[in-house]
Amino acid sequence: MGSRLRWAMVSLAFFATMINYLDRQALSVAEPVLRVRFHFSDVAYGQILFGFMLAYTIANGLSGLVIDRLGTRIGYALFVGWWSLSSLLHVFARGALSLGLFQFMLGMGESGNWPAAVKVVAEWFPARERSLASGIFNSGSSVGAILAPPIVAVLLLRFGWQSAFAAVGCLGFFWVAAWLMLYRPPERAADAPAPPPPPKLLALLRTRFVWSFTLAKVFFDPVWYFYGFWFPEYLHHARHFNIAAIGRYAWIPYVVAGLGNLGGGLIAKVFFNCGMNTTGARKSAVTVAAVMMAMAIPAVLTGSAAVSIGCIAVAMAGYTAGLASVLAMPADVFAAEACASVYGLASMGSGFGGMVFMLLTGWLVQHYSYVPVFVLFGLIPMVCVAMLWALVGPLERTDYA
Repeated sequence: MGSRLRWAMVSLAFFATMINYLDRQALSVAEPVLRVRFHFSDVAYGQILFGFMLAYTIANGLSGLVIDRLGTRIGYALFVGWWSLSSLLHVFARGALSLGLFQFMLGMGESGNWPAAVKVVAEWFPARERSLASGIFNSGSSVGAILAPPIVAVLLLRFGWQSAFAAVGCLGFFWVAAWLMLYRPPERAADAPAPPPPPKLLALLRTRFVWSFTLAKVFFDPVWYFYGFWFPEYLHHARHFNIAAIGRYAWIPYVVAGLGNLGGGLIAKVFFNCGMNTTGARKSAVTVAAVMMAMAIPAVLTGSAAVSIGCIAVAMAGYTAGLASVLAMPADVFAAEACASVYGLASMGSGFGGMVFMLLTGWLVQHYSYVPVFVLFGLIPMVCVAMLWALVGPLERTDYA
């Protein structure tokens, strides 16, 4: 595999992930303005996010299978084009119901990003480099989230809320054009064995890794969804930031989270260098990350907004550091031809957890405060870690036929 070419391929996945988060974060940054314009409550906002997570959950079970069958080039382009169109349609929202509908469509499209990017990494990178490569492409989520608050806030304040959705939606179409021109799969050696056929759904579901990994993600990914969807609202509601202040400060934790993406890959590499096998290195790296994610608890208890943002930054970096190893796990167990399907199916767990926890977040905030919410999201990563060690088993190549 050409060294330069494989890093170019993962760079394209990085930019797709960045655009994905620009589209996703546009709603959370614009939420204080849209709430006043359309008169919806915390519970209604939770229901809008539920629409996104419902579609994301359902589509995740299908997106990986579609990408494995169509191939990385066409499959990735299809999903990026769909979510970009969905983002543009937000311009026509007229209330909470239409916002929920367009978020549902956005969730359908965005479900394809991580299965496709995981497949890119599986096709192009050896096992010892996959955590780092996964961290690099996933750092696009942090960069997108960093850019979203200032960009969306400026567009919203100067040109109206519709301009923010239109601008970020158009970016995806430029990426699709570049991807279709530049991407190609790695060349196989002439004497290399023929790749296995695309996986069958029931065969994958029967494997221990798929069902246990899916269950573990129920308690891992919703932490990131919470910060992505609720952090600007937390700053507005609990710390009394206005839109301009949100634009100035909401990006800070995402800078630290971006470093977590790279740090997570390096943590796994340190464990490899200490003599650990793949199973020990990946699971130990996620365990370290879960401890960092517990910083959510002091974040909500402090009286200082600056300290709160700092604690949240550490917690978010913990998530991205752990995700670098989580993203690499499917390729440790399955051939590249099945990785998109496996990660898509497993992400149904994160989507289901996201649906439940987003509804619960809205209810807790409206009836109590953010305190029980932050405590919840500080603790549930420990549940994920326990499942990884107790249920997932060794990360060894398996036959899914």
